[in-house]
Amino acid sequence: MNFEFFIAKRIIDSKAYKSSVSAPIIKIGIAAIAIGIIVMMIAVATGIGLQQKIRDKVSAFNGHIIISNFDSNNSQESGRPISTQQDFYPTFTSVEGIKNVQAVASKFGIIRTETDFEAIIVKGVGADYNWDYFEEFLIEGRLPDYTKERNQDVLVSQDLAKRMQFDLGDSFTTFFRKEDPNALPTPIRYHIVGIYNSGLKEFDETYVIGDIRHIQRLNKWEANQVGSFEVLLEDYNQLNEKFKEVFQNTSSLLNTYTVEQKHASIFEWISIFDKNTYGIIGIMILVAGINMITALLVLILERTKMIGIFKALGSSNWSIRKMFLYNASYIILIGLFWGNLIGISLLLAQKYGKLFPLDPSVYHVSEVPVYINIGYIVALNIGTFILCLLMLLIPSYIITKISPVKAIRFE
Repeated sequence: MNFEFFIAKRIIDSKAYKSSVSAPIIKIGIAAIAIGIIVMMIAVATGIGLQQKIRDKVSAFNGHIIISNFDSNNSQESGRPISTQQDFYPTFTSVEGIKNVQAVASKFGIIRTETDFEAIIVKGVGADYNWDYFEEFLIEGRLPDYTKERNQDVLVSQDLAKRMQFDLGDSFTTFFRKEDPNALPTPIRYHIVGIYNSGLKEFDETYVIGDIRHIQRLNKWEANQVGSFEVLLEDYNQLNEKFKEVFQNTSSLLNTYTVEQKHASIFEWISIFDKNTYGIIGIMILVAGINMITALLVLILERTKMIGIFKALGSSNWSIRKMFLYNASYIILIGLFWGNLIGISLLLAQKYGKLFPLDPSVYHVSEVPVYINIGYIVALNIGTFILCLLMLLIPSYIITKISPVKAIRFE
C-alpha cells in the first residue's frame, strides 16, 4: 500500500480529525467546492440550453441554410421565384447530413375584421415541409395538411390569436396587394386549425403558416416556382461545414446563406452567454481553490508536531506533502459528490418541473431551459479537481520550511 495514502487515510478516519479545530474549516471547504460545482453546472446547463432553444426556434422559421435568388430587396416577402427543377431538390444527394430540403414562399397580407386589422406574413409551405419544430410549438388544435388539394387551413400564433380575438376553428379574411397599385387587393378566407407558441415574439406576432399554392396563385407563379428553399441539417453543430458544401453544390446564380447570417443580431446576443459561462466557471474555481488553500494551511498548522516527527524519522518533504495532498483530495471529492448530487437534482427538477419561468419578450423562452449531458459534467468535475489540487501545491510548500526540532516542541 502507498505509505502516504495510508497515513492520510488514518488521519481522515481518526476521531480526533473529525472533532479537531480544523473541522469547521474543512466543512467550509467542502461547502465551497459543492457550491462551486453546483453554480458551474447550472451556468453551463442553462447557457447551452438557452442557446439551443433559441437557435432551434429561429431555425423553425428559417431552416438552417437558405437558398434563394439574389435580390437587393431585404424584405421578408419572397421576390423573384426559383424553379424547383434543381439538382438539390427534393433530395440533396451531393451533401451528406442533410435532413430535409423544403420549398417555401412568403407574402405580406392584412387581416381585416369588423373591429380591427393586423399586418402579417403568410409563410407558404407544401407537402415536403418538415413539421417537427411546429409540432413541439403546437398548443391547441392540429397541424395543417398540405399533401392533398389546396386548402385554406392555417396555423396562427397564440400571440396573434389573442390580439385579434381568434379561437380555434375561426375563419378570417386576409387581403394581399397586387403588382398593379391601382388594382383592388385579393382576399383569401383562411380557417384556423392550429395555434402555436414558439416564444419568439418577433416571429409569433407576424407569421401565419399556410398553403404555398395560395402564394403561387397570388404571385402568378407556375406550380414549379417557389420563393426559396430551406435546408435542415441533421446536426446543427456542423452548420458552417455543411454551409460550405451546400454553397459549392448550388448554382452560382443562387444565393446561399445560413440562419446565423440572416439573423446575426440574435445569434450575436446568445453568443455572449459563452463569455458569461466562462467567467462564472473561473470565479467559482478561484473561490473554491482559495477556500481549499485555507483549509490545507489549517491542517498543516494543526499537524505541525506530526510533520516534525516524520521528518525526524527520515521522511522527505515531498512524501509529507503528498500526505496532505491526499487529505485535501478527499475533501475535494466529498465536495464534488454533494455538489453533483444537488446540482443534477436541481437541473432535473427544472427540466421536468419547469420551476423557474422567464419573460419570453426578453429571453425568447417561457422557462429556463437546461441541457444535461454527461460530457460537460465529467469535464467540470475533472477540471475542478485538477485545478484545485494544483493550487494546493504552492501552500503545501510550507512543509519544507518546518524544522523537525521546532515542530516537535510546537504547542
